[in-house]
Amino acid sequence: MPFPDDFADITLQDEPLAPHTWLKVGGPAQFFVEPREVDELQQIVRACHKQSIPVRLLGGGSNLLISDDGVSGAVIRLPRDNFGSFETEGGRVRCSAAMPLSHLVSRTVKQGLVGLEALTGIPGTVGGALHGNVGGRQGDIGRFIRRATVMTIAGEIFTRTADELQFGYRESSLDELVILDAELELGTGDPDEIAKRMRKIWIAKKTSQPFAFQSAGCIFKNPRGKSAGELIDRAGLKGTRIGGATISDRHANFIITDDGATADDVSRLIDLARSKVADQLGVELEVEVNRW
Repeated sequence: MPFPDDFADITLQDEPLAPHTWLKVGGPAQFFVEPREVDELQQIVRACHKQSIPVRLLGGGSNLLISDDGVSGAVIRLPRDNFGSFETEGGRVRCSAAMPLSHLVSRTVKQGLVGLEALTGIPGTVGGALHGNVGGRQGDIGRFIRRATVMTIAGEIFTRTADELQFGYRESSLDELVILDAELELGTGDPDEIAKRMRKIWIAKKTSQPFAFQSAGCIFKNPRGKSAGELIDRAGLKGTRIGGATISDRHANFIITDDGATADDVSRLIDLARSKVADQLGVELEVEVNRW
């Protein structure tokens, strides 16, 4: 099956990617594809692999900075309506990796399942959360995983179990092209008590983070024993603006964008923060946001 000819009904050419990201910056995708089912996704991936066409998977677009030049090759996005399965059995949760993480958190809380309320306020999809092992002070998602179904760049599908996986700070060994679905093991508890904890976490984050603005979530990983936001603040960069991008004056590990901002504006702020923190405080910041 040649790509993109045989998938013309689900493929857009030169599709702007900025509207699909939280920062709302970046150029177009050469090919933007939304498969309707797993078999079709597999056919697309295999066709691109055979023709040496680069493939990227776009999740929720939260932890992502796309170049102003755009992306060559195929960018695949899994529509939530087609890839949104969710079921529970006791403490076991099985869900599509395309499901928004916020939906997974709220649905498990309502069912009295304990653990994921710690991830309240974290944007993106379940797949992105597993790939980057997202979390906070209350813990990360990797400790709950039991298995994941993945697809390789060559279109092969297989299951990876917990004993095959490794999770570290904002990273995991789930590095295949696509995470299709996942199974997690959660505890059980009183839904009202879990919901209270979730609301408490949400209020704390809403108070300290710029949720009302366009941002990509945290830009830098926290160095061991330190806060990246506090380091950037100590370097005097809160509120620093380049073009249409600004280091948040609420939390310095967030960059917010205005209409008309460019990816280059954001990149220059990232480079400035890294340089200033290294020069003034002797700490090398590691970028957390993915850059295409």
